[in-house]
Amino acid sequence: MITVEKAAELTGHGNPIFTLELSQKPGILFTGGNDKGLVEWNLESNSFIKVMFPVQASVYAIHGPAGLPLLFTGLRNGDVLVFDFNEQKIVKTLKHHNAPIFDIKSVNKKNELLVASEDGTISVWSLETLELVYSVKVSNDTIRSISISPDEKQAAFGCRDNSVRIYDLEDYTLIKTLQSHTMPVFTVQYAPDGAYLASGSRDAQVKIWDSLSFELIKNIPAHLFAVNHIAFHPTQPYFATASMDKTIKIWGSDDFKLYKIISREKGFASHQLSINKLAWNGNQLISVSDDKRIIIWDIGF
Repeated sequence: MITVEKAAELTGHGNPIFTLELSQKPGILFTGGNDKGLVEWNLESNSFIKVMFPVQASVYAIHGPAGLPLLFTGLRNGDVLVFDFNEQKIVKTLKHHNAPIFDIKSVNKKNELLVASEDGTISVWSLETLELVYSVKVSNDTIRSISISPDEKQAAFGCRDNSVRIYDLEDYTLIKTLQSHTMPVFTVQYAPDGAYLASGSRDAQVKIWDSLSFELIKNIPAHLFAVNHIAFHPTQPYFATASMDKTIKIWGSDDFKLYKIISREKGFASHQLSINKLAWNGNQLISVSDDKRIIIWDIGF
C-alpha cells in the first residue's frame, strides 16, 4: 500500500515552471521556467534561497554532471549557460543551436555533454574544455528528451516525429528507430537496471521497450493527455509519470501496474495545471507545474 502526503509547497515563480534538477549537494533544488532567472531552493527548510542568475529566455533544461562543479541551463533561444559553483558565476555560454534546448545529459565515462534541440540535432560537448566535439542530426524535427543507459553504451532520444531513436554512444551511430507512438514523444527513461526503456508521449501512452531486442514489451494507456515526464525511483521498484492532465501516477516498474494517482480529484491538494517534470529525492517526489508551484510529496512504500 503506497501512501502519499503533501510535505510542502514552494511558491515564488511568477510563471510556469518547466524543469527542475537536484543539486549534488544534498538538500538543494534548482528550478527554471518562463521566468527571468534560475532559482535555488533549500529542501531541508523548504524555503527559497536565491535567484542563482538571470536568464534572457525561458529555461527548458537544467543539468548538473556528477562530480563536476558545473550547472548547465538550456534556454529557449538555443543558448546553454554554464554556471561554475566554485567561481559562483556563469563562466561560458555554449552557442551552437538557434532553436530551444529541451534536454541536457552527460556521459560520465566519455566526459561528454549531450544537448538536445528543437532543430533536430544533438550537440556533443567536451566537459573538460567546454568545446563542441560533434553535432549529430537525429531528426528532421524537435528532440524533446534524452536518456543515457546505465552502462552508458546507448542513448535514447524522444522526438517530435513520434519516434524514439537509439544511438551508440561509442561513435554516435543510429542503432534503432522505435515507432509505435502516434504523437510526439516527450520523455524517455531507461530503467535503473537497464533492462528496458520507457517512453511517454503526447498520445497519453507509456510504452515499455526491451533495451536489447528493442521489442515493445508493454503499452500502458497511462493518462488522459500528454505524458510529460517519467521518473524512476532510484531504489524502489516504481516509477512516476507526470501529465498534462494534472495528475501524477505511480506504477510498478516490475509489473507495470498502477499503484497510486495523485490529483485533486483524488483528494490531494495537488497541481491545478499541467505537471511538467518530476524528481525523486529519496522517498520524496518533487513535481513542478504550469501553475507556478513546486510540490514535495512524501511517498511511503
